[in-house]
Amino acid sequence: MLRDGRYELVPIPPEADVIAKLDRHLEDFDVVLVDQTETTSELLQSLARQGLLLPAVVIGRGGGQCQYHEAEVHLQPDQLEQLKYSIDAAVSRFLRQGLLHGSSQSVDSEAPTPEAWKLANRLKDRLGYLGVFYKRDAARFLRNLPKQEAQKLLQSLQRTYRDLLLSYFRDPAAANQALENFVNTAFFSDLSITKVVEIHTSLIDGLWKKVRLEGRDDDFLQDYRIALLDVMAHLCEMYRRSLPPDTALGQGSKPLVESSEIHASQSLTIESSE
Repeated sequence: MLRDGRYELVPIPPEADVIAKLDRHLEDFDVVLVDQTETTSELLQSLARQGLLLPAVVIGRGGGQCQYHEAEVHLQPDQLEQLKYSIDAAVSRFLRQGLLHGSSQSVDSEAPTPEAWKLANRLKDRLGYLGVFYKRDAARFLRNLPKQEAQKLLQSLQRTYRDLLLSYFRDPAAANQALENFVNTAFFSDLSITKVVEIHTSLIDGLWKKVRLEGRDDDFLQDYRIALLDVMAHLCEMYRRSLPPDTALGQGSKPLVESSEIHASQSLTIESSE
């Protein structure tokens, strides 16, 4: 999923001393990718206690509870087509929340530490991140992807939206995670609003047919319009943040969607033992 030349994956086997390796080579890594297992939570908490904080994507079927820091991004293992978009979202959230080398200090603080600036500048170079404003890579837009890759991404987004609908009224934590994942990928892939509505309508139609076959009342399906409104609201917020501070609405302004030079990035993969 990361074979576009932008990333260099560095696997760390379960028997390795992850904390020691990350402590020695922290400046070499930009993102932590974690395969969630029974030992993952303890490992991530240890990294956090040591102040070894980096943008993180946790891959697994957990409920979305924070294990490392509040800016971590979770991704279901059957939705790995969205991994590169999740990495961009993880970097963006990490910078926005100012989690630099274990500090609560924002990158926009008046006097950030040299270490904070070093990491922040490196991450901004990778993503094209401007302060707290998003700048997306047009090469990753859905419409610019090869046909087969675009189809796989759409199918992955449909699975994420399905998870959102199934958990929306039953499991708030899981629903919030699915919502966040869908919105992150929709934004960074420039998914059209029309396509979002199509995904929602297709899944609701499938649920309607299932309910009718079971002979149950289908009025409750109308309540799921709230989920669609929730997605739209979060997407609007993402687009609002994509505007530079000196851009005024109503004057032909557009979100920052142009492609920018993005340098090669390194990701650290932690393979925890079962």
